[in-house]
Amino acid sequence: MNTETGNIYKELGISENVYQFSMEILDSLSARFCEIDKNAEYNQLKVIKAMQDNKVSEACLLGTTGYGYNDLGRDTLEAVYASVFHTQDALVRPQITCGTHALALALMSNLRPGDELLSPVGKPYDTLEEVIGIRPSKGSLAEYGITYKQVGLLEDGSFDYESIKKAVNAKTRLVTIQRSKGYQTRPTLSVKKIGELIAFIKGIKPDVICMVDNCYGEFVERSEPTDVGADMVVGSLIKNPGGGLAPIGGYIAGTKECVENAAYRLTSPGLGKEVGASLGILKDFYQGLFLAPTVTAGALKGAIFAANAYEKLGFSVVPNSTEPRHDIIQAVTFGTPEGVIAFCKGIQAAAPVDSFVTPEPWDMPGYDSKVIMAAGAFVSGSSIELSADGPVTPPYAVYFQGGLTFEHARFGIMKSLQSVVDAGIVTL
Repeated sequence: MNTETGNIYKELGISENVYQFSMEILDSLSARFCEIDKNAEYNQLKVIKAMQDNKVSEACLLGTTGYGYNDLGRDTLEAVYASVFHTQDALVRPQITCGTHALALALMSNLRPGDELLSPVGKPYDTLEEVIGIRPSKGSLAEYGITYKQVGLLEDGSFDYESIKKAVNAKTRLVTIQRSKGYQTRPTLSVKKIGELIAFIKGIKPDVICMVDNCYGEFVERSEPTDVGADMVVGSLIKNPGGGLAPIGGYIAGTKECVENAAYRLTSPGLGKEVGASLGILKDFYQGLFLAPTVTAGALKGAIFAANAYEKLGFSVVPNSTEPRHDIIQAVTFGTPEGVIAFCKGIQAAAPVDSFVTPEPWDMPGYDSKVIMAAGAFVSGSSIELSADGPVTPPYAVYFQGGLTFEHARFGIMKSLQSVVDAGIVTL
């Protein structure tokens, strides 16, 4: 650590053994990181082309107030998203408050009483349980007479095609496919695998709507689920596509009918996409999308760095250190609550904002168990920024994601290592 950089790591609380251990991990990843940079270059050019094709101008960066009629920037941004995701239309709005809201909007607008929703990839993310009505909640799909069915993945993480075929019936209107693992240690789904699943389901019932929860997956690969048959992709702007600059918002990209239904649900029947002022934040939406491919690449490198470090220490990690990546989330199973809490304390201590606070498990809205969250972010709750969280329940796994730069993501993992070392959970 006898260098200028080593000295500042020391000032930031990193010990010699943690520093040397992290340098060994970093040196082994250069070839892997080179491939990530190539994908980022491709996706960067894809975004630039979409902006140029749709004639983004300086006027598009201005905002509107009130009703938001004839909002050039808003309408052009939605055309850019449609171009990036190769869809007929898109809805990209600050009025969509978060990823769960975007998913709820897509579901509630495209399902009707008597329809059935099917998840062929097992249990959805915790916050969707109340949206669907798995856990009773006011305004859930269940309250509107929409039934739900799910088919779990097989033990090896593959699709249970036989059970899926039995589950699809005359009432099945929409199939929801969660790309990322959520608070589970199952594999994240590749775009290729998602395409195979959609083709299978459409072969049984061609008119079924296939929706993909794309959260944490945008720009990780060169293609998106809408390139392989998805009717809708849904996500949050304070994750990958916002590039760390979007202060709020969500998107739905897909067929004209699906997006139109969502717009009428978001605003009002008869109004749809015509209203919804952009309120002066369009520049952040555009610039965030422009930065998203390289920001996502940095977060992806951080996740791979974490996987290699913690796997070398003997912990179970999903994905493992060598598997292909399809989202930016890294799961590490500690097996004890102390491990989860120590990890999150380290991530918090690496933050540029609120580094001095200590995260504690709490009863967070939308979850059925205590959850610990570490995030010292410029945008509250932004999980494209350095963050870690997880339910404090068996198997006691923590989920790490984000980092607007790889350098910050790497420092966060080093601080997490320092925290678990100081807590006596591991010895280097």
